Parts: sequence; C-alpha cells; structure tokens
Amino acid sequence: MRYVFFILFICVMIISGCKNKLPIEDDISSAHFMLVNQDSAVVEFPDYLRGKIAVMGFIFTNCPDICPLTTNNMQRIKAELEKENIKDVLFTSLSFDPARDKPFVLKDYARIRNIDLKNWQFLTGQMSVVDSIKKKMHFFAVAADTSYSEDGKKYYFFVHTDRISLIDRQGRVRKNYKGSTINIGEIVNDIKQIM
Repeated sequence: MRYVFFILFICVMIISGCKNKLPIEDDISSAHFMLVNQDSAVVEFPDYLRGKIAVMGFIFTNCPDICPLTTNNMQRIKAELEKENIKDVLFTSLSFDPARDKPFVLKDYARIRNIDLKNWQFLTGQMSVVDSIKKKMHFFAVAADTSYSEDGKKYYFFVHTDRISLIDRQGRVRKNYKGSTINIGEIVNDIKQIM
C-alpha cells in the first residue's frame, strides 16, 4: 500500500513540475514606468499587468515590415485564445517611436486593423521612459538612415529586435518569440502552461 502512495506521489510531483517548465527569461515585476495608452490615459507599466498573463509586442507605426506582421500575429494569438475560451490574457503593444507615435496615432493604428481594445493597450511615453523599458527587457532599436521628401518631411525607420514577449501573472518574462514569424500554437500552449 505504501508503494502505491509513493508512486502516486511521484506522479503528482512530475505532473505539477511539468506544468511550469517555461524558464524565467527576465523579471520586470519590480520596475515602475509611467506611460500613456491610445486614449491618453496614464498606465503604470508593468503594474497594470499584475495578476494577468500578458502578450507584449514592440512596434512603431511607420514600420514597413516586421511590426505589421507582429501586430497581425498578436491578433491571431488573441483569436486562437478566444476560440479556446482562454481568458485573462492582456495584449500590449509598446511603441519605441514616441516622437511620432502619439496616442491618437496608436488609436488610429488599432482602428485600421480592427483591433478590439477591451484587453489590448497600445502604449507610448517619454523617450527616456521607453528607452528604460527597452533596456530592462533587452530590446534593441536603432534609427536607420534618415531621408527627406521633396517638401522637407523627414523619413526614418528603425532596425530593431523582432519580438513578442510572454509575461506571467507575477510580471516575469517567461519566453521571447520572433514576432513576425511566431508559431501561434506554440505560444498558446505556453500560455496554457503558465495559467
């Protein structure tokens, strides 16, 4: 009889140990940053995520390639979670181009893409704050060459990390994915592991 209980105990330990096998990539829970969302409301990051699982992408709205793919993939993740009736997941897109990505620009970016903002925030803030978040989350973005239109309007893009991050309820980054080519099934399964 003791042998049966021992085997059951070992099985329970193995099963419960496998549940959270995702490593902790980074802990941002002690950070405190003041940002604004697409409605110009102040958002304390990452405080507002506490108690929820978050899928976070890094974007700038003038991006011609990676950022639209990242945003689209986040929409696909959201749709898959809704299909599987998985709730309590927040979506966040942080612009690393606050000089151009004002709240109204972010709101229009979401509107054009038919993004339901119930559980999705587009964030921006002062450049120094955004730079601090990038540093804290090991995200890199460097302005590429600048060019000018005939009317003197300045155009520039960024060379940047291609990233979607999965953040757990305690404010810890559990996994980083390549945002433009993310495997939707993989992140959905990872979300289930940390629920």
